[in-house]
Amino acid sequence: MKIAIGNDHAGTAYKFKVIEYLKESGIEVQNYGTDSTDSVDYPDFVHPVATEVNDGTAELGILICGSGNGVAMSANKHQKVRAALCWTREIVELARSHNNANILCIPARFTAPEQAVDMVKTFLETSFEGGRHERRVDKIPMGC
Repeated sequence: MKIAIGNDHAGTAYKFKVIEYLKESGIEVQNYGTDSTDSVDYPDFVHPVATEVNDGTAELGILICGSGNGVAMSANKHQKVRAALCWTREIVELARSHNNANILCIPARFTAPEQAVDMVKTFLETSFEGGRHERRVDKIPMGC
């Protein structure tokens, strides 16, 4: 499995913890985030992650910024991306099982690093239920 990950300056420390967990789990990681805490523009790091997920080069993506909103909004501009802003394991589980989320967006300023890793574990372990949720998910993309 390959996961693309990106972050802005608010998510750097969280990203390193998540990457450590992913690599320990034998997951290939493509790091598009900044490795610094110097201020950056989050879309510069979001779009490469979202492009990989959109094109199927990466199976899933993880994005981290201060509130999680900017990265989610940017990622969701990509046609096949379903980026979910999550701050608890329960929300992550529903985003995957009901909405087939393929990018997890984590708000670093509103979660703890250990919580972020726990959410990533849930994101990876939860499958899409399909069924009645499939028809709803199929209605998400707008025609181009």
